[in-house]
Amino acid sequence: MSAVPVPESSPDRGAIWHYGDPLGEQRAAQHDAVVVDRSHRGVITLSGPDRKTWLHSISTQHVADTVEGSCTENLSLDGQGRVEDHWWQTELGGVTYLDTESWRAESLLAYLQKMVFWSDVSPAAAEFAVLSVIGPAAAGDSVLAALGVPALPPESTAVSREGGGFVRRIGCADGGIELDALVPRDQRDAVLEQLESAGVRRAGLWAYEARRVAARRPRLGLDTDDRTIPHEVGWIGPAVHLDKGCYRGQETVARVHNLGRPPRMLVLVHLDGSGERPAAGDPLLADGRVVGRLGTVIDHVDDGPIALALVKRGIPATTGLVTGGEHPVAAEIDPDSLAAEEKTGAGRLAVERLRGGG
Repeated sequence: MSAVPVPESSPDRGAIWHYGDPLGEQRAAQHDAVVVDRSHRGVITLSGPDRKTWLHSISTQHVADTVEGSCTENLSLDGQGRVEDHWWQTELGGVTYLDTESWRAESLLAYLQKMVFWSDVSPAAAEFAVLSVIGPAAAGDSVLAALGVPALPPESTAVSREGGGFVRRIGCADGGIELDALVPRDQRDAVLEQLESAGVRRAGLWAYEARRVAARRPRLGLDTDDRTIPHEVGWIGPAVHLDKGCYRGQETVARVHNLGRPPRMLVLVHLDGSGERPAAGDPLLADGRVVGRLGTVIDHVDDGPIALALVKRGIPATTGLVTGGEHPVAAEIDPDSLAAEEKTGAGRLAVERLRGGG
């Protein structure tokens, strides 16, 4: 295999982009099974009897009473309700595991350590590698044996694996199978070889990212910016619980939920593939006016060049868009990615009644 590294400009630099056949790797993820080495992600453990209630008090998700094997997404917000950190959280064996972007791991750990105060909780960096196995064949007995688990876990559930770590199953809207194995780093190569022996093809991050973008799953720092609030990117529910105690940024979350009017929305856009590819962060323009920003850009095996984008709420899907900076690229919003008209929040109804005199 000819391993091609991720471009140096990527936040995933140091990882493998593909193994010489990026579109074939995507196709294998659809119909067979692939394993993507995402071991550049940072992993943090929380131990101590107060870990659940303590994390509940400083994050957006309801995690005070999480049960054994549960896994969820979670966020940390700033005082204005803007997203600072996003992580996957797993509860297993008396330990809470957080895995996050490689470039945020140290900052998140430092923040958690700073917030301990009098609570009996110990945040620490952990030496685990994240391996993602994707595709229908991931449910096969030989693949599960290679991962060190006896059976396929239910969605949004993790099980301990033989040899340490765990395997969790990510819920997929398309009904597909996606497993994350967190294995001790010194076992990574052996597990990869065992998966290959079980018929699982190695794939690069290109295949993983193409699947993620097509599913409209946002990623911190690529599909978000320093103004992003959870409502804009679909994190209300998956990562934010609306019925829990106070936490930093909660006022913004509650206000926007009640008014029902986040300023931007995450959409999927199709790009003209005849020229150079734009990059994350490039502006989206309509008639010369900036109406959004581009997120992750990827070539998909079926959909061609696609990207996630944050655009001004209410912009019609038929709006002609241009992006790409110095090299203009035509873009078009996928109408299926537009959210159904949100129900008007209670706060907005009250405002409208006052304005109408009703």
